Amino acid sequence: MAQTVAPRLGEGQQVTSHFFIVSLILTMNTPHSRWLMLCIILTAPLLYVVDIFIVNMAIPVIKQKLNASQSDIQLVIAGYLLGSACCLIPAARAGDYLGRKKVLYWGMFAFTITSCFCGMSQTPTALNIARFFQGISSAFMVTQSLSLIQELFPQPADRAKAIGWYGMTLSIAAIIGQILGGYFAELEFTIPGWRLIFLINGPLGLASMWAIDKWVGESCKLPIKKFDVAGTVMLTLAIGSLIYALTAGREAGWAAWSSLVIIFGAVMLAAFFWYQYFKISRNEEPLMDVRIFRQRQFLIGLGAVLFHFMVHTSYLLMIAVYLQSGLGISAFTCGAYFIPHALLFMLSSFLASKQLMRFGKNVLLAGSLIIMTSFILHIFLLHHAAALTIISLIGLYGLGNGLVLPFLLNVVLDEVPTSDAGITSGIFSTFQQIASALGIGIIGGVFYESLTGNALADYKIALDNGLIVGLAFLVIVFCLLGLTKGTRGRELAPRKKSDF
Repeated sequence: MAQTVAPRLGEGQQVTSHFFIVSLILTMNTPHSRWLMLCIILTAPLLYVVDIFIVNMAIPVIKQKLNASQSDIQLVIAGYLLGSACCLIPAARAGDYLGRKKVLYWGMFAFTITSCFCGMSQTPTALNIARFFQGISSAFMVTQSLSLIQELFPQPADRAKAIGWYGMTLSIAAIIGQILGGYFAELEFTIPGWRLIFLINGPLGLASMWAIDKWVGESCKLPIKKFDVAGTVMLTLAIGSLIYALTAGREAGWAAWSSLVIIFGAVMLAAFFWYQYFKISRNEEPLMDVRIFRQRQFLIGLGAVLFHFMVHTSYLLMIAVYLQSGLGISAFTCGAYFIPHALLFMLSSFLASKQLMRFGKNVLLAGSLIIMTSFILHIFLLHHAAALTIISLIGLYGLGNGLVLPFLLNVVLDEVPTSDAGITSGIFSTFQQIASALGIGIIGGVFYESLTGNALADYKIALDNGLIVGLAFLVIVFCLLGLTKGTRGRELAPRKKSDF
């Protein structure tokens, strides 16, 4: 690479605080510290994930205020996921082609503008259109953040730590979204609280844009001769069809059209892979170097990511519905129940980051066992439980998840070369979105299909059935992690492209 993203300062700095933002700031002793830039770059995945979960708590209020139908309100969530999922890999490639700082900056700009349009929407249709374009813009900013992290931290130890913070950001953002959504949903202000859910991105986005422009350096552009437009269209149709069918198919009772759309998406995905191999055979520049899937560690890691995020996303949905609709607690109180979960997640993540190089994948395996234990305790103890018991069970899930989720990305990218940073970030983010859709469609589908009435007992049966499926998926995650290479006592250098 002809130039680095920034001066390589602070090689020996350590993250010393238990708290997310403070821990990064304490390592900044120079204006261009890589850890300062990490703090700035992480605002992209933070906002990206917050806007997935912040809407969950406010859905009933939005439906009432905009007089929206059930299908309209479902699109508020599905439209965002659909827009982002369709564009994640092309957006990652755009960073390689145009420069990652530039795409990050303008992606954040578009995200800020579309968020404001969401907050000012007067009809369900206007909100759903704005949410779709908000999802597209989020794809362009979030993929660049992971690519820049891989460039900023070429050393294995620092890279593992930085990627760990990225993983922590994803889960912390989900909890922040739940808490803020519950708060804003019931807020009575000059501006309706549900609108603030979106409008808050205005000042946050502007602040992030200022910091990106001032402190983040531009990466080198890869020598791409021609952008793969045909591959982009094929992949967009494939991912878009699959995500839409999985999110809308369940609500339609898995009608025949949903099966046809899934088949179409699968055929387009197969055609995309064939086309990428065809371009490689002719020494042309593909949208995705699909040879990366030949790497065993990468494939196993993606499998673990897929099943774990299916469990994580569906759990947050099911427990929120159970608490609000089953137990009848308010959205604000429901959000407050997740505060200990967030604190325990941060604590276990911090401790795990110190032990990862020593104990390797055993850290993740221990976390998986804790999550499975928490699900079993949910099944046996949650019915008619006191508030403290419920909070403790949710907190136990956070404790275990803090040992797993932040470091799944380390498993996926352990041996991926920095030259593939852009495309691997797109693949990872796409798998997250597919996992979210699958989790809602499969585990969430089991939950809703089991819900036969409005009594607390009905919600408990539905939750138990969803958790049992989640347990089965966690066993798969545990087995996949067991197949990965251990990282104890070694530092892995990124492989060269030729190694693939």
